[in-house]
Amino acid sequence: MKFPRALAIAAMAATAIASTSACSHKAESSAPQPSMTARNVTLTAAQRAHIHLFTVAPSKYRETVDTTGTVDFDNDQAAGVLAPFSGPVSRLLVSLGEQVHKGEPLALVDSPDFAAAVSAYRKTLATARTARRLADLEKDLIRHHGVAQREEDQAQTDAANAEADRDAALQALVALNVDPQTIKDIQQGRPVARIEGVIRSPIAGTVVEKLVRRGELLQAGTTPCFTVADLSRVWVLAQVFGADIASVSVGDPAEIVTGVAATNLSGTVANISPLVDPNTRSVVARVAVLNPHGLLRKQMYVRVLIHARKESTGLLVPVSAVLRDAENLPFVYAAAADGSFARRHVTLGYRAGDQYDIAGGLRAGDAVVVEGGIVLQFIQNQ
Repeated sequence: MKFPRALAIAAMAATAIASTSACSHKAESSAPQPSMTARNVTLTAAQRAHIHLFTVAPSKYRETVDTTGTVDFDNDQAAGVLAPFSGPVSRLLVSLGEQVHKGEPLALVDSPDFAAAVSAYRKTLATARTARRLADLEKDLIRHHGVAQREEDQAQTDAANAEADRDAALQALVALNVDPQTIKDIQQGRPVARIEGVIRSPIAGTVVEKLVRRGELLQAGTTPCFTVADLSRVWVLAQVFGADIASVSVGDPAEIVTGVAATNLSGTVANISPLVDPNTRSVVARVAVLNPHGLLRKQMYVRVLIHARKESTGLLVPVSAVLRDAENLPFVYAAAADGSFARRHVTLGYRAGDQYDIAGGLRAGDAVVVEGGIVLQFIQNQ
């Protein structure tokens, strides 16, 4: 008795499952399938009163490339200072960020090269004076037939050579940035205190790099010591990507947004790199920017707006005309000849302010909905 009852229960369960499966399959099959082509939307006269249209026509506009960049020194207004002579640094005279004038001392060096150059100038100066005095004496003697012409010529040659050596030794001191007053004291035979080598700034500006320490041994012509830069103008290295590269030209005006100043700084595109950065796949546009208040500093990240001077032409429609479908594809509603509104998928190009350049999907003369498109989309989806 128990076995048939269990069998009956099992049969009833199987029947219920089959029935449920059948109902589920029927519901899935009867679900409405999306139409491959959306039907046009027809409105009543009352609904039509709330729809505003825009007639598409070719328009001119100028593109603005919105990107980022980093601040760097203007290399045309910056100078690296190499050690002009060898020896240990005895004293540093400036701090990082300090303003300096052209020729201002930056550091002192206990340099044998410096002392040797001063000594050589003293010797050549004395030799040149003696040689010139002897040459003048020989010249006076030849007038009285006291010496042969050959001896007088030799004396003049010796004097000229000595003076050339003197001038070369003087140029060596000038190249080593010896103080002009010290040179004048040597020329006038006045005693000169122990002279240390002086590293001087080649330009007026700000000490932006200090690369040596006290006691460090410098090698003439090879050891970098300082970098001095005029920060009243800097470079902003803007990253330009993809299709934007064609929109940027040398001479285009640019705005630098720092997030610090209330107003943007103005600049001009001075150079566009012919190479693509392999790491970022971008091209660097170098923007020269006036920086009178020192707001821009090396390695600072900024926003860069480059305004193209070259005009472009396209079919511009207001941003409000562009809607998105279930697949996030852009489309607009265009007025059809029968008074209905058809969905047109479009290809969006450059966005110029509150308008899109439509690269595909519309033609000049088309009338598109710019206000009320959401209502049309709702009606069409019912």
